[in-house]
Amino acid sequence: MSINQILFDEIAPQASPQGPTLPRDPAPPGAQELDARSWKARLVKSSRYLLRHPGLALAILFVVVVILSGFWPGLFTSQSPVAIHPNDLLKAPSWSHPFGTDALGRDMFSRLVHGSRLSLEGTGVAVAFACVVGLLLGTLSGFFGGWVDAIIMRLIDVLLSIPALLFALTLVTALGFGEIQVAIAVGFGMCPGFARTTRSEVLRVRTLPYVEAARTGGASWSRIMLRHVLPNSTGPVAALAVLDIGTAVLVLSTLSFLGFGAPPPATDWGGIVSDGSQSLAIAPYLVLLPSLVICLWVFSANHIGLTIRQHQDR
Repeated sequence: MSINQILFDEIAPQASPQGPTLPRDPAPPGAQELDARSWKARLVKSSRYLLRHPGLALAILFVVVVILSGFWPGLFTSQSPVAIHPNDLLKAPSWSHPFGTDALGRDMFSRLVHGSRLSLEGTGVAVAFACVVGLLLGTLSGFFGGWVDAIIMRLIDVLLSIPALLFALTLVTALGFGEIQVAIAVGFGMCPGFARTTRSEVLRVRTLPYVEAARTGGASWSRIMLRHVLPNSTGPVAALAVLDIGTAVLVLSTLSFLGFGAPPPATDWGGIVSDGSQSLAIAPYLVLLPSLVICLWVFSANHIGLTIRQHQDR
């Protein structure tokens, strides 16, 4: 036997007694087409649902427009929100100024478009803070029960007995003025609702068969809570988060109207209403139009949140 034959026998793969191993097909030939068809079918179904519910479609459209205007204001206006025009003081709504001008000649539409970013950022911080803290408290309370549940729920009861606006005012006074401080204060006021909702869902999920099977299989408490209980308890919490977006905007706008928001020249919707209230007698549109935008945002967020909750209940 030559040296080449020996090397070939060492390097070449050994034949399987069951025959040669065939390469595995990565996917059926029509799998990608089926995925595309499924995606198109879901898109068509969603489009038909929105056509049957025009109110929901308008609510989603308004929310999308506000989000786009907050982060890309150049798509909707080219005017500066802080530019002062002495010749255009308190102009009524017109084609050049759709929402009129304020007492300094600033374009109100531009101020609303640019001010939506601070309102959206404050709302996002408040809802995210309330959701995280509420999820943590509600999960601990519902999962462990006993004295942990008693302590947390008594704390939640105390917080629920205090009006959200009064509680937020107290925290803002302690934390100081500013966008982040106000958002955290509003988030604290919304925590009890998230905690109670999460607790009720955890109490339901922890008794389900797959959780009992995991406990019987020897899974640790932390693994059961993080992998089985918590992920399956977030559905109603997500719907509540969408509903509380409207509440957060109202409370944030109220605190900003009272002077606890971001300092000038930065402003949000509440600050714009506050500035316009000084000229309410001669230019009521300075208050009515920004207030209308706030109301439409609240109604749209509530409509979307209620629709999500109705689909979860089915």
